Amino acid sequence: MRGYFLVAFIAALSTYCLTWVVLRVALRFHIYPAIRARDVHTRPTPRIGGIAIFGGIMLGLAAAGRLSWFDEVFRHRGSIAALALASLLIVFIGVFDDLWDMEWYSKLAGQFLAAGILVWQGFQIVSLPIGGTLIGSGLVSAIVTTLFIVAAMNAVNFIDGLDGLVSGVMLIAATVFFFYVYLLTIRTSPTDYFNTATLVTSLIIGGCIGFLPWNWHPARIFMGDSGALLLGMLLAASAVSVTGQIDPEIMADSSVWLPLLVPVVVFTLPFIDFMLAVVRRVAAGKSPFSPDRRHLHHRLLNLGHNTYTAVLVFYSWTLVLSLSCFLFMLWSWWWVVGFFVIGVLVCTLLTFWPVLQPALGWGPRIPNELQLAARRFPPRNEDAQ
Repeated sequence: MRGYFLVAFIAALSTYCLTWVVLRVALRFHIYPAIRARDVHTRPTPRIGGIAIFGGIMLGLAAAGRLSWFDEVFRHRGSIAALALASLLIVFIGVFDDLWDMEWYSKLAGQFLAAGILVWQGFQIVSLPIGGTLIGSGLVSAIVTTLFIVAAMNAVNFIDGLDGLVSGVMLIAATVFFFYVYLLTIRTSPTDYFNTATLVTSLIIGGCIGFLPWNWHPARIFMGDSGALLLGMLLAASAVSVTGQIDPEIMADSSVWLPLLVPVVVFTLPFIDFMLAVVRRVAAGKSPFSPDRRHLHHRLLNLGHNTYTAVLVFYSWTLVLSLSCFLFMLWSWWWVVGFFVIGVLVCTLLTFWPVLQPALGWGPRIPNELQLAARRFPPRNEDAQ
């Protein structure tokens, strides 16, 4: 555990310092876009914070390579090199898109290329129970893994619209998933606690911790597509690599494989947002990747939340959903169901609290950031569709 704490600390400190450097450079050379009609913030803000997250994670990875604890992990140099190369590629694509707006199909092709690099070097679903059967390595595994990684990247990117939202959500998800993988490792390999999945999640934790102070409301810098795509890809790759640790013979034990759904469950809200956006835009005759002002975080603001409370609503849902899967390793199923039901009720109450509060006569509804922004930037025809 000390090795992971050290690596996470190095990644966090490096990310924090690099974010300051990136922010200074961006402000010095005016590397930030103009405010758009769909934006919630009110002043031009750099959107290349993903560079700092990438740098911090890579420095943490390099530090891990110097520690004897991770010798077994770095024996598979092809996988580590693929992880670094795919991360570099996805950050380059994200920065390019943030600064110059790539065509959606070019951006998607780059994402498939990055996912393909990971799959090529062994990041594949080895065994997973689907319909009572196991899918193993091979063409089916490669296709399913590639689609999962690309979908995860885009799902995380789609919810990146509020200060501290993605960095906090990914911090919660990675922390819960880290403890799952660590406990799983103790069960399956009690003599060696170090593996790729746990290392990657500790790096994600460090990167998010280092970036969040700069990204908390009011944010001084955004992670942009480069950061959101990177974090989504890394968490998905970590989840995929775990499947190689689980002996197919113990897949019948739900307490072992149900927590593996933590990344999938964490992506539930982003996936819902992603699918709604695709259907909405295609139905309107637009590109599925064209921007609008109708994401889930926009809808929370329209309900009457401010940035702080909207972000905390996302945090609460992420925590409840991820812990509900993880606790299967520790509790009996009826306790987990009870926790889940109570958690969902509390999260639902928090979600609709701005509507319930005035209805109960406990306070008036006041304009939030999105409504105030709409007054400054009346929606154009394409925004209203």
